[in-house]
Amino acid sequence: MKVYTNWEAACLGGEHKGEYFPAIVPGNVQKDYAEFFGLGDVNYSDNYLKFGELEDYYFTYRTKICKKQLEGSFEKLYFVTKGIEYEYEILVDGEKKLYHEGMYTTTEVELTDILSDEEEHVVEILIYPHPKIPGIPWGRSQAAQSCKPAVEYDWDWHPRMLVSGIFGDTYFEGRSGEMIADVEAFYTLNDALSEANVTILGMNYREQWTGEPSNLLYTVQDADGNTVYEGESNTFLLSDVKLWWCNGQGEPYLYTYSVMTKDHPETKVSGKIGFRTIRLVMNEGAWDEPMDFPKSRSVAPVQIELNGRRVFGKGSNWVNPEIYTSNISDARYDTLLAYVQKAHMNILRIWGGAIINREYFFERCDELGIMVWQEFPLACNNYVGTDHYLKILEQEARAIIRSIRGHVSHTIWCGGNELFNVWSGMTDQSLALRLLNKLCYEMDRKKPFMATAPLEGMGHGHYTIYDNRRERLVHKIFGEAKQTAYTEFGVPAITDLDILKAIIPAEAFENIAPGTVWERRKGFGVWPEGGDDAWLNFSMVDKLIGKQDSLADYIRVSQWMQCQGLQFIFEEGRRQKPYCSLVMNWDFTEPWNNVGGHVLITYPDRPRPAYYKVADSLRNVMPSARTYELVYTGEDVLKAELWMLNDSNEEVSDTVEAYLILDGKKEHIMTWNTGLVEPNTNKCGHMLQIKLPAMKSGYITLRLEAKAGTTEYQFYVKEKVAVERDVNVLNA
Repeated sequence: MKVYTNWEAACLGGEHKGEYFPAIVPGNVQKDYAEFFGLGDVNYSDNYLKFGELEDYYFTYRTKICKKQLEGSFEKLYFVTKGIEYEYEILVDGEKKLYHEGMYTTTEVELTDILSDEEEHVVEILIYPHPKIPGIPWGRSQAAQSCKPAVEYDWDWHPRMLVSGIFGDTYFEGRSGEMIADVEAFYTLNDALSEANVTILGMNYREQWTGEPSNLLYTVQDADGNTVYEGESNTFLLSDVKLWWCNGQGEPYLYTYSVMTKDHPETKVSGKIGFRTIRLVMNEGAWDEPMDFPKSRSVAPVQIELNGRRVFGKGSNWVNPEIYTSNISDARYDTLLAYVQKAHMNILRIWGGAIINREYFFERCDELGIMVWQEFPLACNNYVGTDHYLKILEQEARAIIRSIRGHVSHTIWCGGNELFNVWSGMTDQSLALRLLNKLCYEMDRKKPFMATAPLEGMGHGHYTIYDNRRERLVHKIFGEAKQTAYTEFGVPAITDLDILKAIIPAEAFENIAPGTVWERRKGFGVWPEGGDDAWLNFSMVDKLIGKQDSLADYIRVSQWMQCQGLQFIFEEGRRQKPYCSLVMNWDFTEPWNNVGGHVLITYPDRPRPAYYKVADSLRNVMPSARTYELVYTGEDVLKAELWMLNDSNEEVSDTVEAYLILDGKKEHIMTWNTGLVEPNTNKCGHMLQIKLPAMKSGYITLRLEAKAGTTEYQFYVKEKVAVERDVNVLNA
């Protein structure tokens, strides 16, 4: 029996020191404070700056519990919380019962002794401010001795917002000995992947409290509800099992298991289990690296092998989709993950600077066939292995592993983001990474573990459509690259005008410049390699296409550039198969609206045009063209190398018709009969060379039509301007 109570909170500093206000649990205390005292919406203008002083104050929550609130028969009473950010004490009637640091470890306080009377008892939670480390400058490096999400300390797409509060499920629970205390399912598949040897570890509270053996009944049902096992033994063999496959490779088949104390059906606890094997193996040709002496470490294995089949990974980077973690509802997960599946993606990289998602996220990934690459809470810092930090990291990592490992969608463990780069300074010998590797081996050894991303052979970047330093388009950058995986890359675009008007004050549109709210909403000064306005993209549009007449025009052109850039990179990564085995853009969605950025889904859930272009580029089987430019001049030659991409487990044969479309007129260029394309392979065909017509500046489209569907590429053609030259007359 669970009892949920009403909470209130107070800030123990600042203008409203000690004033209690209603608190939502689960929730975030800064959100409740802002709503009660009128700080405004954190997603409007630069309101987030008003929250700055709150990070230096203690907060306290309180609620009351009494005997008359409790119903039913039970033997013991507990206060349970599944997550408080980040360091806190729990007090009962003013007496300190527990101190805890960390977000992801469930904490419990037994309260059985207070049931002897009819009085109200006060439960308080005192939340500490995050301590400032002496000598550490303002910014993300302040997270270097913490398991708190590093992104809260400011990023190029996230404001500085050190949120805190009771964000996990929190309740009072009356427990009887027959209730199930803990349950988890494990299995081993035979070599033929046809039989599963299953073990379900479970106990009731009677066994936990007294050591008396649990009297449990175990049941497994298939996806149609048919019982395939029922018995008192927790170890059993299932024959003719159906395997779980990721999106695009087969059905994400799930079984349901349940455990209950015999003769007490009300105690039944159920869960899902899927059967599959997962490995990271060396990419084809990777053992040839490095080519020259000294022969030492080759590139890292990053080829996903699912159920013995090599699968090309197609996906995106996933960050916290809300600033306030408690705002991420089940419905929000449903909406966003449905977009992931519909985009033909089969994997998400859960970036290490963000939160660990709730249980429901993984349940939906199980059901939708979305593989999950999970990073621990480390990102872009040198997490020096002090004794205190390692103690908290181990505690939190154990809780994270325990909560995620049973999900069939979970595929890869990773230490964190960009830890081996110069701005982080960590190595294989860093104690934090050695610890995480050890814990994953001990607790979930059948899953791959990598220390960080990227590793040797993997690529992070580029993040604009044109690299100003090297003066090259992404077509050139990625066309000449050779990587086993592209695990971060992006092309920014300006946010839709109606959203800009909703988040930016009207008067600010008269001065779109550095030092204004446009910079504070991540439009300027975030990526020097792309220009000072890299995420807003004005200078990039001017450089490639030309100056525009209005903000609306800049938005349209920048979003067009994002479409074309991401289309090329995703398809180019696929064309580089089998040496390349994975492509994931930065990023899928973000927790608030920046004025410009890389997202496919604008906050909270609006697809950008680029989302649909990426979805089109990730179809399992499709005609594709390797192009070399984005902008041409009239009478230039457009070159395009035809391909048929096949990520399916079936052989295909098709006919591709190529057309050029200009001013609504469709001109047939050529026909390519692909012949047989083997399962999970690509085939290169003809090279198109099309002399473009003399024309006024505008767009042209290369269209490929096939049974597998239609693929379109759009280019901008500038009018060719005659250049007058003085004539040098010889022999006059």
